[in-house]
Amino acid sequence: MADNGRKRVIGRRYSLNAPVPGEAKRLAADLLPRLTAFERVRKDHTLLVKRFGGKAESGRRGESGASHRLATLRKRVRPVLEDMPPFEARLTGIDRFERPIRGSGPVIYFGIESPGIYRVHRRLVEEFGAVADLEGEDYTPHVTLARGGSPETARELVDEMGEVGPIEWTVSELRFFDPRYRETVGCVPLPA
Repeated sequence: MADNGRKRVIGRRYSLNAPVPGEAKRLAADLLPRLTAFERVRKDHTLLVKRFGGKAESGRRGESGASHRLATLRKRVRPVLEDMPPFEARLTGIDRFERPIRGSGPVIYFGIESPGIYRVHRRLVEEFGAVADLEGEDYTPHVTLARGGSPETARELVDEMGEVGPIEWTVSELRFFDPRYRETVGCVPLPA
């Protein structure tokens, strides 16, 4: 309970993601038999660019507060990205985080190379701040495939399958994602 006796309202932690191409999703599907050794396998594959979130703003509660927050976030993001052109991204292989900052480990992921995604990420961090230990200097562009389970199994998978791709694509839009409903709730074309 908050000091005023009312429950604290926690807002949604929206994110802004880059879509990944069908070729990367097919590769993830092909890896599924190997990924079932892990506790959780990701079915939705996106490339996180920036997380936003925490408490609902302006004292609003519930759905209307979340909707207000999303509308405000969209309005604030567009001018930040208005001169950002579409950028190239490249899936370069499979790697792992042995001990992730949050959640169970290890995390198996597709590694992504993209100077453009770093530029967009830096600009958004300058405007909205960084999530500690995940963003800013600590940001690693990746597409999560699975998490939890044996570190040895993760090492074996990366050693055996690490060199996949490359898969290259152009990111021409970014998508707002609502983790509560696990769905896209808006999009920002590049340039915005």
